[in-house]
Amino acid sequence: MGRIFIAPSILSCNFLALEKEIKDVERAGADMIHIDVMDGHFVPNITIGPMIVEAVKRVARTPLDVHLMIENPAQYVEGFIAAGADIVTVHAEADHHLFRTIDVIKSMGKKAGVSLNPSTPLAMLDHVITEIDMVLIMSVNPGFGGQKYIVTMDEKIKKARQMIQESGRAIDLEVDGGIKTENAKRVADAGANILVLGTGIFHTKDYKKTIQEVRKRVG
Repeated sequence: MGRIFIAPSILSCNFLALEKEIKDVERAGADMIHIDVMDGHFVPNITIGPMIVEAVKRVARTPLDVHLMIENPAQYVEGFIAAGADIVTVHAEADHHLFRTIDVIKSMGKKAGVSLNPSTPLAMLDHVITEIDMVLIMSVNPGFGGQKYIVTMDEKIKKARQMIQESGRAIDLEVDGGIKTENAKRVADAGANILVLGTGIFHTKDYKKTIQEVRKRVG
């Protein structure tokens, strides 16, 4: 399937040393920086906003993969793009006018992704698959880091990969939630080409060793 991309999620990093954490994980081999934005409404947690994205952009050398786990994402996508987002992913469950939001993201020259919660059917993508650049499958219920991977997502990832192949388009398939060195291969084998790791990287002692081990296991 080609190269597997590693996207460390700063949700699990040491925010008191955010610049160092970003530089360390990039030197360790990260392909992009995953930023989880939560609003306390769509998910039961509040994290960060455009100001932090803007600060991260000043020090990061890799693309910023911004995942909006928020209600009414259309109201905020332009602000996050202005702050430095390179990829903006919104949840199908949270957006009543998904086509319009995707169009805004792409009209600003950025990649548009659509994410689905674990229990959300892939059918939600049927009418937007021709417009998006990335599908993000949540393999935990979003809101908190450190959760256990939901094993029934294997089949959902496989079906998402099949849907992408049938579209005939070059769409990335990202998976986020509970991915660690031990299960990275099963996620990649199911069809993902972007793996988001939070605690699976930032709660290990040697980021470079961890990323190298993930790459070795996924082949």
